[in-house]
Parts: sequence; C-alpha cells; structure tokens
Amino acid sequence: MFLEDKDLVSIQEVRNLIRDAKKAQAELAKMSQEQIDTIVKVVAKACYDERERLAKMAAQETGFGRWEDKVLKNALASKGILEEIKDMKTVGVLSEDKEKKVLEVGVPVGVIAGLIPSTNPTSTVMYKALIALKAGNSIVFSPHPNALKCIEETVEIIKKAAKSAGCPDGAISAIHRVSIAATNELMRHKDTNLILATGGNAMVKAAYSSGTPAIGVGPGNGPAFIERTADVPKAVRQILDSKTFDNGVICASEQSIIVEEDMKEKVVAEFKKQGAYFVPAEDAKKLGSFIIQPSGAMNPKMVGKTPQVIGELAGISVPADARVLIAEETGVGKQYPYSMEKLAPVLGFYTVKDWLEACELSIKILHHEGAGHTLAIHSQNEEIIREFALKKPVSRLLINTPAALGGVGATTGLFPAFTLGCGAVGGSATSDNVSPLNLFNIRRVAYGTSELSDLRQAENMAVEEPKAVAVDGSNEEELVTLLVQRVLEKLK
Repeated sequence: MFLEDKDLVSIQEVRNLIRDAKKAQAELAKMSQEQIDTIVKVVAKACYDERERLAKMAAQETGFGRWEDKVLKNALASKGILEEIKDMKTVGVLSEDKEKKVLEVGVPVGVIAGLIPSTNPTSTVMYKALIALKAGNSIVFSPHPNALKCIEETVEIIKKAAKSAGCPDGAISAIHRVSIAATNELMRHKDTNLILATGGNAMVKAAYSSGTPAIGVGPGNGPAFIERTADVPKAVRQILDSKTFDNGVICASEQSIIVEEDMKEKVVAEFKKQGAYFVPAEDAKKLGSFIIQPSGAMNPKMVGKTPQVIGELAGISVPADARVLIAEETGVGKQYPYSMEKLAPVLGFYTVKDWLEACELSIKILHHEGAGHTLAIHSQNEEIIREFALKKPVSRLLINTPAALGGVGATTGLFPAFTLGCGAVGGSATSDNVSPLNLFNIRRVAYGTSELSDLRQAENMAVEEPKAVAVDGSNEEELVTLLVQRVLEKLK
C-alpha cells in the first residue's frame, strides 16, 4: 500500500506556488502605477467588506482574543492601509532631481514569502498582501497551522478580488499542506526574493538564517511608565483599553507598569476602580509559574484568553468582573515571570524611586526581552519624554496612547502595520512599521556632471595658498569666499 509522504507533497506544493508567483510577478512588473493602484483598491475593499466574517472565523478557529476587536484590526489592515498607501509612488519613475541629474525608478523585489501568525491571522494576511501588491510583488503565504482555515479564506477573497481588477493568477497564494518542511522550502527557495516574517522567535530566527533576505520582528515586551505628571485616570484607561484589546495578543501591548513610589497608592486605586485585579502574593506565584514555562517560553494555553479563563487554568480565584490581572514584580529575568512578554491580559507592576530609576528599569526589561520593539510613557513632562527618546532601545516610543493600538498605527501617526521592525538592537533588518517602501528597491539613473580633470583642478585650487589674502585667521570668511570663487571659475 502506497503511503503519501506529507513533507514531500508539501514541498512540491511550495515549488509549484513559487513557480506561479514568479511568472505572475513578471506580469506585475510590467504594470503601471495606475494599474497596480486599481488592484490594491479592489482588494482592500473586498477585505473590508468581509472584515466581520473573517474576524469571527479567526476567533473561532484559534480561540484567541475577541472577534469584535479582530473586526477593527481587519478594518485597519484593509481600509486603513489603503488610505496610507493610495498616493505612494512605488513603481516606475519615483522622482527626478534635475539639478543633480538623478532619476529614481521603483523596482519590485520579486516573490515574497509571507509568514503568518495565529494571533493576528486574517489582518496580517490583508496587510501583507496589500503592501506586497502595492510595490509590484507577488506573495506566497505560509499559514500558522492553528489558523489555516481563516487564512485560506482570506487569501481566496484577495485572489478573487485581485483577479477581477486584472491581477495575474499566482500573484497571491497560500500553502495548503502546511508543514515545517514546506515553510523551510518557501524561505530557502532560489526564487524567493524576500521573507516577511511575523511570529515567534524560532520562526524569525529561521527566516534570518535561511540565506534569503528577510524582514522579521522579535518579541514585544514593552513597559508602560506612568510618570508623576501623567493624567492618571486617562493613563490607566488607555493601558486597560490596550491590554484588553483582543485579549492582549498584539505584540506592542503593554507588558508591565512602572510607577514612582509616591504615585503608587493613587495608581493602584485607579486601576482597581477601572476593573483591574491585583493578584495576592501567593496566587501570583501560581499564576507566574503557569504563564511562563520553566524554559522561559510563554505558555501558549494562556495566549489571548480572558482573566477568568487564565485564572481557572492557573488554579487561582479571579473575580468575574476582572478586566486585567496585575501582579507586583521586583526583578527582571527568567525567574521573574512578570518581566516577560505575556500575550494576554496580564501585567507586571514595578515601583521605583523616581523617573531616572524608571529609565534604568525599562532598559533592563527591554534588554532581557523586547529590545528594539516598543515602550510607552504617560507624562506631560517633555524633558523626561525627550530623555527617554534619546536613551531607550526601542523603535517606537509611544506617548499618552494605548500601546497596542499606538504601535500598529491605529491611534498614532505611525504607518498602520502588523509587522513592527525592531532595528539592529532587536535583531531586525529595519526599525520601521513595515510598509510598501520596504518592499521595493530603487534604481538610480545618474547623469555625469563633471570630468576627472575638473575634480583634479578643483582639488588643486583648494590646496593652493591664495595670493593677497592673509591666513592668520583674522579674515577666514574672505578666504573661504575667494576659494569658492576660484573653484567655480575653473568648473565653468
């Protein structure tokens, strides 16, 4: 009896998809900006129209988050993205500098591998498809197996809409026989030109070690510092809005709170008033050992779950009306679970003497996990904000806004994105909220403006001692003016 080798079958599927994607991309590369923009507009509308149905599918299939919040994410990833990219120049002639005689031309990178997580599956597919198409690329998706159905459905909606607008077949596709072997083949194939990796550490490391250019993102572990000049009720509301949004699965969401000693009582009272539950010390130990596994990895069982479900799984009692679980923490490291990333409505709570200690603590937390990602400050003190901006190892410093929504560009002026670069400090190729601008190369056409002899004459004139001009430093302006005049005369 013949037994099908699932890995071999999945690898062959990937090769077929890449072959079709390469052929389709060659057709996309011939299209004008207007043709590309028409495809993008039609795809965005189709995704937006299906935002609620796809949100419900994602919530039901993965068990993560709240479908109502996933609707908003889908809206941002479709209509919101379109509003940001509709006027971008991405193909053909981008700019022309007539004075310097330099012409810039947009060149698509080619075939993109889009790795999709289970935490934000449908919205990430929409977002990556739109920014890839906008830059004239084709894209092959590698779905997370726990979100395969909703990802497949989203891809089908995009394919149908794109084709109706003139997009070639094969420009958008997804692996159906999902396997590690298939994803590795997609990342390492000679015709894959770029990897967009959104997911866990292992996935991102695999992308960067594949030999293919990659844009990946590391974990988020952003602290939120409530400084003494903050509007405390507003700050608490924004943190709770952020941490409860889709049950905390957005990586930019706050992971810990830092407050100054003389503010602690006021802040704690406000959190309790707005529905946060401070977990007693003994229960906090049980909860901590549940949310972070001995290896230091986040427990997947608690991702995107409600406080009540998390409490039940951890074996602790949680009030029915608790919006977020908060536990006091004192240290940073694997033995301090609340200092780690927690993609759920769970927060660590730190107390410091002053903003300088808060500054040092936030750096320590970020270097432990989350370097290059996101940090939030609630403050009216611009000097302190500036100090944080100059020193913190993050790519996004969010001021007086919910971090989950601010980081992805929903409540800030940042580009709306579901791939948030962490820069070199976070092991990422970019610190951007990834956009179409990251997905094409620029060919520069440069006309000659001078000859070698002109360069030599200019250099000789620059080193000649000017006649009739003193060089004792008393008339430097006159000296510089004379030198410039002589160089210009020679270049005429």
